[in-house]
Amino acid sequence: MTAPIPQRHLTLQGWALLLLLALIWGGSFTANHAALAQMPVATVVACRVTGAALVLWAYIALARLPVPKTWAFARNALVLGVFNNVVPFSLIVWGQTHIASGLAGILNAATALFSVLLAAAVFPDERLGTRRLIGVILGLAGVAVVIGPDALAHFDLTSLGQLAILGAGLSYAGAAAFGRQALRGIRPEVGAAAMLTASSLIMLPTALILGGIPPLPQGQTLAALLYLSLIASALAYRLFYTILQQAGAGNLGLVTLLITPFAILFGAVLFHETLPPQAFGGVALLTLGMVVLDGRPLRYLASRFSA
Repeated sequence: MTAPIPQRHLTLQGWALLLLLALIWGGSFTANHAALAQMPVATVVACRVTGAALVLWAYIALARLPVPKTWAFARNALVLGVFNNVVPFSLIVWGQTHIASGLAGILNAATALFSVLLAAAVFPDERLGTRRLIGVILGLAGVAVVIGPDALAHFDLTSLGQLAILGAGLSYAGAAAFGRQALRGIRPEVGAAAMLTASSLIMLPTALILGGIPPLPQGQTLAALLYLSLIASALAYRLFYTILQQAGAGNLGLVTLLITPFAILFGAVLFHETLPPQAFGGVALLTLGMVVLDGRPLRYLASRFSA
């Protein structure tokens, strides 16, 4: 009889890294909004992944980090480049041409739910269990409240933009589950650089074909593109893969729930965005789902009342 496989949990350090990552990625939605004022969708994505790849390779060269030279590593980088960058970045940026950045941040929280479900189906140390299942159901109910019945009754580009964000979340979740095994034993900087390089090889020609040679970015647009490439990609993926190896794909998916309040705040302050009332009801359900998924706040309350 074999011993049960211990479950992955977030340490206090893991939670701190998650909050930092959420802050960074929460700002990416407002940066997308700013960049789209001057650049087409594919160009924004191409600039983001290419700039981040260049920065990471420069760091790798200076630090003399080992880089695997196998076909398996190149193949895994390509898969992650497609499903962790090309597909979700393109869907999110396109979706933001039709919905507010705060709303995009809320819907992106569905990534956490998809991550938990996929990780539970694939990894024995990230089992679902009754409590986590209840958390997922609460979170999905929150997504349904955010979208609202009108999105299905009167399907339009706004509805399609919302579905694009959900599609991005599903792609992220699949990439996280794949990346946990594919990048095992590889330095986070190296894995992120290879993935972003594969994304660049796809997005650069795509951007040129769809949008031609873009104008030189200036002012707000330039600042947004620099943020997206240097902070929201190069630095963020360094944090992303560190957390993935420490805490697992399901726990890592919780970052998208933490992104939500930052995305709403930045959108309101910088672009004066307003959201419909049901969006905040959905956020409440998503937050409750996160609390139930993690379990520690519930255990703390139970210990306080039983003391």
